[in-house]
Amino acid sequence: MRKLLFKSLYWKISAIFLLVLLLLGIAFNFLTLFSAEMYFQEGNQRLHREFARFIADLLQPYTRDTLEQSEIIHVFEQVHTMNPSVEIYLLDEGGNILSSSTARENLKLDRVAIEPIQRFIAVDGKQFTMGEDPKGLHKEKVFTAAPFLANGKQVGYVYVILGGEEYDSALQFIQQNYILRLGVRTLFISLIAAAIIGLVSLGFLTRRLRRMTNVVTAFGAGDLSQRITIQSDDEIGMAARAFNQMADTIQRHVDELAAVDSLRRELVANISHDLRTPLSSMQGYVETVILKNNSLTGDERRQYLQTILDSTVKLNKLVQELFELSKLDAKQTLPKPEPFSLTELVQDVSQKFQPQAEKNSIHLEMQFDKDLPYVFADIGLIERVLQNLLENALKFTPKNGRVAVFIELVDAKLKVHMTDTGCGIPESDIPNIFDRFYRSSRNRSRNDGAGLGLAIVKRVLELHDENISVESSEQTGSTFTFALPIFHK
Repeated sequence: MRKLLFKSLYWKISAIFLLVLLLLGIAFNFLTLFSAEMYFQEGNQRLHREFARFIADLLQPYTRDTLEQSEIIHVFEQVHTMNPSVEIYLLDEGGNILSSSTARENLKLDRVAIEPIQRFIAVDGKQFTMGEDPKGLHKEKVFTAAPFLANGKQVGYVYVILGGEEYDSALQFIQQNYILRLGVRTLFISLIAAAIIGLVSLGFLTRRLRRMTNVVTAFGAGDLSQRITIQSDDEIGMAARAFNQMADTIQRHVDELAAVDSLRRELVANISHDLRTPLSSMQGYVETVILKNNSLTGDERRQYLQTILDSTVKLNKLVQELFELSKLDAKQTLPKPEPFSLTELVQDVSQKFQPQAEKNSIHLEMQFDKDLPYVFADIGLIERVLQNLLENALKFTPKNGRVAVFIELVDAKLKVHMTDTGCGIPESDIPNIFDRFYRSSRNRSRNDGAGLGLAIVKRVLELHDENISVESSEQTGSTFTFALPIFHK
């Protein structure tokens, strides 16, 4: 449990946050210490910029003819007694050390770089400048300088290091104690405050991620109803929305698979029944003919053979429909569009069904304007669509009923309406009537095929990038509608 806890995103982010906070705190204290030291050094130089000129004025009485080293050292000692933190050097114009308040054996350099001194004098000490440390303890130190004159002529420079060795030791001790204690205390307080605020903020932010994780885990465990509550439009909200869309898609596919599985089981039962019925009928009548061959009259023999023939035709039709639908699904049958007259095709198909309509006392009519343009489609497949729709309309239209085919030009397409005055389709069955092997509740008890006709119609029109729709009410009739694009020369 502890191992899993520290593997969580919250603790990983928290650890990184605290580490970054610690590094920033250390960097801040370092920069604060460095800035404070530079500020103090620059202030010290500004305050003492006239100090070197003061020492040069003290040395003037001793430079009438020659430099009196003993007198110069005496002046240096007096000044050093008044301000022990400074180190005083007398330089020639080339930067060579002539005299100093420090014993010669303690010096590491015999010459000091003259360029920083000249820059300092040029701006009258108003620009922060660092110079070389003759003791060599530090590469550069803060200083003040002034020209040194003899008989009114410049012969060198008074060079004063404002932070001598003793001064550095005392300053370092103070910094190490005061600033270090102040920095550690400030860093500790800042870390505690920032850590509390940061951890609470991270906890609030990752709480949404934990909720998302719980939903995803439950969804993965099989609870497909789980969805994430979207609370914002940020990246987490976008991820939640994407998950919900994915979950809806998966749920829809699962429902479709369940429906297909249910349809498959029903299909097996229907096909078994549809195949078994004509086969049993054929077998029974064949056996009857064989057993009673010598005693059957001519009319009885003809009746039995006609029944066998009807069962054979029905069985052959079922097999053909199954084969046709499988070829359409496998795209072995693809449309070969060509321009043709849809009105002539409708007339041809209607004439084929005219005898059946007259036999059942059904009025079959066609309504369309003359000189309608040609359509561009596969004439053979569209003929199959019209045959299936007309066969369905005649099958479910009672005697003295009416079946009509209307054709009209709408938006560069010819729209076909197949209308009947039959028994209609129950509203609950309408969404499924184009599913393969589906038979509506009105004809499940009838031996009227396996429900492949409308599935073939829909598949053919889909291959033409068209759709078919139906409007129906029980005891009133149904209207099937589809459209085909007109041919443009």
